Amino acid sequence: MSTPVNVAVIYYSSTGTIATIARAIAEDAERAGAQVRLRKAAELAPQEAIDSNPAWAANAEATASVPEVSPDDMVWADAVIFGTPTRYGNVTAQLKQFIDTLGGLWQSGQLADKVYSGFTASSTAHGGQESTLLALYNTIHHFGGILVAPGYTDPSKFVDGNPYGTSHVSGQGDIPVGDVTLTAARVQAERVVKFTRALKAGLAAES
Repeated sequence: MSTPVNVAVIYYSSTGTIATIARAIAEDAERAGAQVRLRKAAELAPQEAIDSNPAWAANAEATASVPEVSPDDMVWADAVIFGTPTRYGNVTAQLKQFIDTLGGLWQSGQLADKVYSGFTASSTAHGGQESTLLALYNTIHHFGGILVAPGYTDPSKFVDGNPYGTSHVSGQGDIPVGDVTLTAARVQAERVVKFTRALKAGLAAES
């Protein structure tokens, strides 16, 4: 019997690109045999800002049923896959605010020895995708987490070209998530589940 694996997909999305990738990763992780929680970070922007952008307002409505993330989701998870659009080459304030609430769990060691990975999106091909994921991964080192990035471990990775994590160039919101990004999401989700299962089984065998 295979080792059960809990995967939390935790993301922030304004206009919907990251929400689309998050759903794909969650579904792919489930198909790979994991139990999955899909969770979004709480919105910080005022309603008038959201309403001023039709895509932002539409995404807020479309994802209204997605539960907001809580620290309990981190405790539950064996693996956490974070998603955030790039903001000036860094993580969004919304996701960072959630991460900043985890000090108690960090101090008690409850964030360590889990698998972590990440995905992102930007308006342009050089709009900060790599620096955003690297900034996110700096946090993982502080957690004592185990980073599982996709690397170039599948032929499809030479097509999307990002070894750090799934990423998408969205333009001004007019470039929808397509097959290249969805394939990258599948490769990443399957890799996370595979190595989380192996790690969890190995730790259980040692105890």
